[in-house]
Amino acid sequence: MWVWGLFIVFILLCLALDLGIFNRNAHVIKSKEASMWTAVWVSVALAFSGVIYWLFSAEMVENPTNLSPDNAVLKYITGYLIELSLSIDNVFVIAVIFSSFAIPQKYQHRVLFWGILGAIIFRALMIVFGVALINKFDWIIYVFGAFLLYTAFKMFKSDDSDFNPKDSAVFRYVKKLFPVTTETDGANFFMHIDGKRLATPLFIALIIIELTDILFALDSIPAILAITADPFIVFTSNILAILGLRSMYFLISRMLSKFRYINYSLVIILAFVGLKMIFSHIIEIPEWLSLCVIILSLAGGIIASRVIQDDETEENKDTPAKG
Repeated sequence: MWVWGLFIVFILLCLALDLGIFNRNAHVIKSKEASMWTAVWVSVALAFSGVIYWLFSAEMVENPTNLSPDNAVLKYITGYLIELSLSIDNVFVIAVIFSSFAIPQKYQHRVLFWGILGAIIFRALMIVFGVALINKFDWIIYVFGAFLLYTAFKMFKSDDSDFNPKDSAVFRYVKKLFPVTTETDGANFFMHIDGKRLATPLFIALIIIELTDILFALDSIPAILAITADPFIVFTSNILAILGLRSMYFLISRMLSKFRYINYSLVIILAFVGLKMIFSHIIEIPEWLSLCVIILSLAGGIIASRVIQDDETEENKDTPAKG
């Protein structure tokens, strides 16, 4: 339990340093700063595998039936990469939300900070609930697997360009709860006009991002539970991936058009994990194979995005201008 406590204290300390020191003053986060923080968070997450190795080494001495340290590290890294890759789809949606509500770039970090803080709480509850279900009911793994296959199919058939946050039921419901203004008041979530307390676009964006993350968690939590049901590995890999989501958003949100085929990578990952859950009692897929599928899927999506885009660019260059 003291390891859990230390990890939670570490996360809270990181969040306090983030908002209280490094981002005390609202500013536009440039690509250089975003890439630096992305490298920091990825390095922290990978370095944490050393803690996993040490922790399971100690547990193996007391209980030899537990996961071996090497296997635990492999499961942790695989789970982390799954969560990180599925977060990419979250970046696309967040970009649309910020654009739809015209959130100034200098205040986007503040919205994401509170959004991720809420996401940590909700995901912790969902992880506890999901692990408890798998440990109590073996058959629930088939339900999770089928759900992931359905999600992969929906993602394959869907068109993100059709998503409009202002048409969502969440936006309509929030407008009924709070009087809404289209004006912004710096980084404030609420403002007073003629004695009335009105919700600013920052608050609306925060609520929609928060609820959207819960929907994404319905995919990501079962996905990592296909790798392991160990609550500490599931929780730490998930939370560390979420913490890196903010910097990753500012890094790749400006390059969305360059990664337009990455969604197919996510489809492959979700489909693979779903099939792994469904056939888990028949076929035992080694963790190194799962890790290879994830890495190759992401690499394939990135390479396809670059190559196909370059081909179209060359075609446009070779096409003579009309008139």
